[in-house]
Amino acid sequence: MNAKRNVYLAPYLAWMALFIVIPIALIVYDSFFDIDGGFTFGNYEKFLTPIYLKMTVSSIWYAFLITLFSLLIAYPAAYALTKMKHKQLWLLLLILPSWVNLLLKVYAFLGIFGTYGFVNGALEALGIGRQQILFTDFSFVFVSVYIFIPFMILPVYNALEDLNPSLVFAARDLGASGWTTFRKVVFPLTTDGVKAGCQAVFIPALSLFMITRLVAGNRVITLGTAIEQHFLVTQDWGMGAAIAVFLIIAMVVIMLLTGTGQAGRVRR
Repeated sequence: MNAKRNVYLAPYLAWMALFIVIPIALIVYDSFFDIDGGFTFGNYEKFLTPIYLKMTVSSIWYAFLITLFSLLIAYPAAYALTKMKHKQLWLLLLILPSWVNLLLKVYAFLGIFGTYGFVNGALEALGIGRQQILFTDFSFVFVSVYIFIPFMILPVYNALEDLNPSLVFAARDLGASGWTTFRKVVFPLTTDGVKAGCQAVFIPALSLFMITRLVAGNRVITLGTAIEQHFLVTQDWGMGAAIAVFLIIAMVVIMLLTGTGQAGRVRR
């Protein structure tokens, strides 16, 4: 029986080794070489300088903001979805934008937020006047949240769907207000979905680079931007790999901190 199970497991293990273990090992290996190909620990020493530490703090801060705003929008939206008729259709419409190519969505916002775009046209019509919306922190966070919203809504929606409604009815029958019921019953029992959504948003937001370049105009510098520069511009692959190693470690830590468990989960 075990031998048969190992046969079925082999393709999965081969896939993991080929596309996860080996690429990570190559990144770690490259991080110990300088631009001239010499072995060095200098890349990690350079990463600990104030410039890169400030970039690290900036990346974590923006990833936190993107995750927070995504959650604040996605949770009420997912909750409303569970109360709607034809909720599967509405859910499909909400996640449909995630099927569109990322670059196309970013270029669409360049037109919407541009000097002569729709938003500035509306502001001018209201008498406010045209504003510089592109190449700001606001535009970067707004576009990022829009792109990541579906990845937050789906796990939260699934967690809310799994919630036993009789627990909510029992809380209300015992005199709990709507807010108390949400705080004491609904939210605690859907934290697995919230954690999964935070993972799905925070981890990729930590290494954004395309949006920072096109929407923020490089005013927002993240570790993802630095990796892109080192690999494609300066050709210092060792430094880029060293930053990537830190990102991998940070992502593992986030996954451990927000790990979801089955304990306490209530199903219908």
